[in-house]
Amino acid sequence: MKKLTVFTPTYNRKKLLARVYKSLKEQENKDFLWLVVDDGSDDGTGDLIKEYQKEGIIEIRYHHQENGGKMRAHNKGVLLCETPLFVCLDSDDHFTKNAVNDILETWEKTGDDDVFAGIIAHKGSDEGHTLYGERFPDNEDTTLKGLYERGFKGETTLVIRTDLLKKNLFPEIPGEKYVPEDYVYDRIDRGRVYKVLPKILTICEIVRQGYTDSVEALREDNPTAWLLYYGQRVGNTRMSLLRIKYASHYIRFEKKALKQYRVLYPLPPLLRILGIPGAFLLLLKGKR
Repeated sequence: MKKLTVFTPTYNRKKLLARVYKSLKEQENKDFLWLVVDDGSDDGTGDLIKEYQKEGIIEIRYHHQENGGKMRAHNKGVLLCETPLFVCLDSDDHFTKNAVNDILETWEKTGDDDVFAGIIAHKGSDEGHTLYGERFPDNEDTTLKGLYERGFKGETTLVIRTDLLKKNLFPEIPGEKYVPEDYVYDRIDRGRVYKVLPKILTICEIVRQGYTDSVEALREDNPTAWLLYYGQRVGNTRMSLLRIKYASHYIRFEKKALKQYRVLYPLPPLLRILGIPGAFLLLLKGKR
């Protein structure tokens, strides 16, 4: 059985998949499977993947489903996954030349110890430069939260144990198609650490134009998802200005969120009082 599933969710990204495929078929270590979950594409993605399958260079699985957003595609990928390790490689990213080998060699060092949730590595703008010039502060095993608390500000490639992902699927909320990824990562973080791999595994394009507008659109269109995210963050954070900030955002989304989800993370009365001024300021800034 393969040890690693490289998962690519895609929606009308046929033109970008050639670069993903090229980076995968050039891997020296072929002990992986490429799982493509097509979230309702109508651009011929399925036909392209069939051509790749015929080449027989790497093992490829393809699944087509009705469009439901990346998180539903991610859930399907996790449920279809049969390997111990799972890594998401988006359709607009690609792997470095030795990414698979680096992952599997690093995982061997964990000895399958249950304390490890997976591997954490860098993303890069190319093979020699991390995405924003950041480097891990050290190479110690760490939680994801602990890494950022020690001053790291970049983005990461996460290779995660499949069994943990199967226990922590993204909520599939009626009428919404997005859930912040950290909602699941925060849950996996509890009581486990990542093996740090201070190498670049994933090459990404930096897209800054329109980023703020796109984030606000995601917030506007997916209020229940953001309520769950901030509610969980309130529960996971000790009393501080940051916790009050999370409470303010929770209140911001509370009226628009679906009623049946509000009860999952009830806001303590004191935090509600402390969070109201911040929620009011968000309202004044036009963040409804």
